[in-house]
Amino acid sequence: MQDPASGTLFVVATPIGNLEDISLRALRVLREADLVAAEDTRHSGALLQHYAIGRPTTSLHEHNESRKVPALVNRLRNGARIALVTDAGTPSVSDPGFRLVKAAAEAGIRVEVVPGPSAVLAALVASGLPTDAFVFAGFPPSRGAARGAWFDTLKGERRTVVFFEAPHRVRRTLEDLLRLVGNRRVAIGRELTKLHEEVVRGRLSAVLERLSPPRGEYTIVVGGEEEETPDRDEQISDNQLFEEFSCLTENNRTRREAIRELAEIHGMRARDVFAALDRVRRP
Repeated sequence: MQDPASGTLFVVATPIGNLEDISLRALRVLREADLVAAEDTRHSGALLQHYAIGRPTTSLHEHNESRKVPALVNRLRNGARIALVTDAGTPSVSDPGFRLVKAAAEAGIRVEVVPGPSAVLAALVASGLPTDAFVFAGFPPSRGAARGAWFDTLKGERRTVVFFEAPHRVRRTLEDLLRLVGNRRVAIGRELTKLHEEVVRGRLSAVLERLSPPRGEYTIVVGGEEEETPDRDEQISDNQLFEEFSCLTENNRTRREAIRELAEIHGMRARDVFAALDRVRRP
């Protein structure tokens, strides 16, 4: 049961890139907070300074969360309004915050989520893959048996899967995904909402050829296991074909090479690819 005299823990989503994505409610909550618990006070300090919010901050990250949670819960019990933020996106989604939220809830303290930017949802919606059911898989293990087991879980997964990956490991992970899981449909989101945002879509084999030099933050969306490998890709739209064609020609393919490659990837005849591209070009 909630103690009516206690404070409130606000879990506040912050921009994943574009500062304009912060909500009016998030700004109000940050301005009214007695304390802002931030993953990195320097990073969050820049956000607060940008919006002229002068509230006290304290660090709360993976290395000190267990130690600091009791004191923060005690402040909440005494009526404090604490805003929990991470460097980007929604706290506790592959970020610190879970332990504090859990402890506050168990102590009967009110927890309010201020929803907002999410790299997971941004990439999922932009992917062109099914969104009716999906799985968020965090970061793949970097090595050992845990990494192999992680890929094994994706083999029979029919829901769309979203996960994060570090730039220096993204190519290796995509190559492992192709080798261990198959030539799934994927969308690779890089630097979402930022100036150099990029989303590359297609079959894994084709996307690996078009992958730009790794830099920035990556969110990867993988289509679920297909019931059977179709002779022709019935789901590809004219607009998606045109977008993939544009990416290929921008990466030094001739028009003929790009059309032949798209026909091979999607199980289509080259003339059908050409016809789809022509339909998009028509006024």
